[in-house]
Amino acid sequence: MYSMVSGRSEMNIIYNDKTDLLYFRLDEKEQTIINKRISDDLVLDIGEGNKIVGIEILDASKHLNLDKILPIKYQITKT
Repeated sequence: MYSMVSGRSEMNIIYNDKTDLLYFRLDEKEQTIINKRISDDLVLDIGEGNKIVGIEILDASKHLNLDKILPIKYQITKT
């Protein structure tokens, strides 16, 4: 997992190579989440105030060059 701090908030980026799922967590506040499927490979996690708190990209390696997502380092987690 990679944590990136930007000003006052923290964003976590997680990639699972077994499921090929890339997840961006935008808000770490504990809250009730509703999943909203936008397409076959994109799911938004909606939290309090109807705000997007997470983004799931399914089959991520088919859609993105994981080495060039952002100029960041990421950690691959094996579960």
